[in-house]
Amino acid sequence: MDEAREGQDRKPAGPRKPKRPRKVSPTYLENAALHYLKRYAATQSQLKRVLMRRVDKSLKFHGGDRAEALGWMDALVAKLVRNGLLNDEAYARMKAHSLRASGRSTRVIAQKLRLKGVSAELVTQKLADATAEVSDEEAARIWARKKRLGPFRKNASTREENRQKDLAALARAGFSFGIAKKIIDSTPE
Repeated sequence: MDEAREGQDRKPAGPRKPKRPRKVSPTYLENAALHYLKRYAATQSQLKRVLMRRVDKSLKFHGGDRAEALGWMDALVAKLVRNGLLNDEAYARMKAHSLRASGRSTRVIAQKLRLKGVSAELVTQKLADATAEVSDEEAARIWARKKRLGPFRKNASTREENRQKDLAALARAGFSFGIAKKIIDSTPE
């Protein structure tokens, strides 16, 4: 008898209905922003993008005034900046240093920061700081070691036949030909 009831307690296995989006309000936006910032470091533009997606979903379902929601969102972002919970400069510094330490090129770092909505002058400033600690050549060496290119290949006998592929890999990673050639042609450590 117990075996027959087991199947009755379960929900049907069919596709689930999508959750109803909540109606947008200043409180809802603030809670959503704080929850997002608890989990992720973000720039002002990133947070606006995330909140905008929520606003659009809500307005599509419930209707409402988009301009009013945008006003709430802008006021919220300004409040978070005033309170220090949202800081583009700190984000850019942290991201530039971590990407540089992991072997990313100056070009890749600049591109990633611009995609996140960091201003061009802040990108230039934080790139200079990160480059002062780790040069492009050191970053290329870190990247080559990670990807096992050139002198860091497991099998040294295949090094010469893979030279062009290794140079191309470093070029795709954003390093100049001169730096890539220097790293690939260097002796193993």
